[in-house]
Amino acid sequence: MASLPRLLLALLLALAMAGAAGDGALAADAPTRATRQMVATAHPLASQAGLDVLRAGGSAADAAVAVQAMLSVVEPNASGLLGGALLLHWDGATRQLQGYEGLAAAPAAATSRLTENPGGTRVGPAIITRSGRAVGVPGTLRLLALVHADHGRLPWRDLFAPAIQAAEQGFPLPPTLHRILAARPLQLARDPDIRALFFARSGEPLPVGSLVRNPAQAQALRLLAQGGAEALHRGPLARAVLDAVAREPVPGWMTAEDLATYEAKRRDPVCSTAFQRRICSAAPPSSGGVAVQQQLGLMERLGIARLAPDSAEAAHLILEASRLATADRRRWLGDPDYVPVPTRELVAPTYLDRRAAALRPGRAMKEVAPGNPLQRSGALPTASDPLALAGTSQVVIVDPSGSGLSLTTTNNLNFGAERMAAGIALNNGLTNFSADPGPPGAPAFNRMEGGKRPATSMAPTIVLGPDGSPELLIGAGGGLRIIDSVAVAVVEVLAWGSDALRATARPRIGTQSGAEELEEGSAAAALAEPLRAMGHNPVLREMNTGLQLIRRIPGGWEGAADPRRDGVALGD
Repeated sequence: MASLPRLLLALLLALAMAGAAGDGALAADAPTRATRQMVATAHPLASQAGLDVLRAGGSAADAAVAVQAMLSVVEPNASGLLGGALLLHWDGATRQLQGYEGLAAAPAAATSRLTENPGGTRVGPAIITRSGRAVGVPGTLRLLALVHADHGRLPWRDLFAPAIQAAEQGFPLPPTLHRILAARPLQLARDPDIRALFFARSGEPLPVGSLVRNPAQAQALRLLAQGGAEALHRGPLARAVLDAVAREPVPGWMTAEDLATYEAKRRDPVCSTAFQRRICSAAPPSSGGVAVQQQLGLMERLGIARLAPDSAEAAHLILEASRLATADRRRWLGDPDYVPVPTRELVAPTYLDRRAAALRPGRAMKEVAPGNPLQRSGALPTASDPLALAGTSQVVIVDPSGSGLSLTTTNNLNFGAERMAAGIALNNGLTNFSADPGPPGAPAFNRMEGGKRPATSMAPTIVLGPDGSPELLIGAGGGLRIIDSVAVAVVEVLAWGSDALRATARPRIGTQSGAEELEEGSAAAALAEPLRAMGHNPVLREMNTGLQLIRRIPGGWEGAADPRRDGVALGD
């Protein structure tokens, strides 16, 4: 195992070179291949922490704990131990697939409208999204503890050592984090903790490669290593979280009781068949898993495998499938503990056959309406339009026993509520609830209620091959663009035979964020005019997703991390 100081020196040099070149990532020129084990994350230190755990005899579940602890230190914009997460785990011994849900939940006192005060006055969305009220009861630690209890081998306390060392000794500021700091310097620097960690006295973000130390988080990680998730939910860190949530502007609803009673949940994955594979994703409250599977089913039915990957015809089918899935996602998906989500019906072959009948090669639909998977009369649920898109991170791991996992983890917006507790960024997960809950009495699947978990676009996915074992482990960060990114990458691998690097780097196309988007500066931009001729209205935008994947190849595994961020796949 390389020592942290040696790794830091290597990273400092690589990051400095990347920054000087104007590059936002440490891009690989070939996918990583390994015979025994692999970890792919959004940061090299996180991938190394996970791989070191596997080398020490740990399981994929053990490695996930170490990876998430490290990401909380080195990628606090995207995820952390005070956020929410979804995880799919494949057990190589029992050949069982299990889903885990630890999304940030609405406190018991939450009302149906995040922007409304008790007296009926309103708070603007720009203020509320970065306020204490936007903070959901964090679930990531409870999820990790549950997964570790089910599948861990190494002691919990040992898994935090790499992250503690990085927080204490420091880590080099990576290009992606610097870019995010530079995009909102005045807003982020308002928080004294964020300002002290990441900004110079001049008010400018620290340069790429600057050594960042976070002693407050190092101490919090020690408490979590010794006390487990209870150290947060019932122990010494609870007060730090509650104090941060209670700060102005717009103090939050969270109480000690909310923290103490939060539970992560086992939820069976949602699965369907496409491209002669079994596709399994996180089930609701994830809206992303269902949407990914709908898009895959629709694209298969329209024959996308026969089309050239970079053609306007393929892009047309991607956009049309995305539009149909978007309409259903906004209407039908929410927390199944509170609303009757028709999960199986939405991915049923007969339903996808009906939806696919609306699609035409070479011609965009004029209007797209949600389907009626239950084939019942009556009003459709109110559409869900959350206040904010998300900033999220993705982890995929396979271990020597044949077990593996896909973990999507988030603070929601970059830096969440733009405040910290004990050196850890707080989520603003409640902005994932519908901004408009609709009229009283009307069905609204993603209306906020006390205890409820919001629908999320996160879509950790595991594809099972013909032999029933994992063939592809995948997921992405990037808000609503997660869904399109994952679906198209699966097509890239299963239908077009691409390697892991091609699939992660592929130009982004999609509609889930509300417009027909083509990735600016990519080969997809050249498709704008042909798509307009088909009746589309594409716009060119930066689409900074963070997709990681590992796929099975003869004799082992192949993996890659999205070149749009700073990640890497490592393996043996």
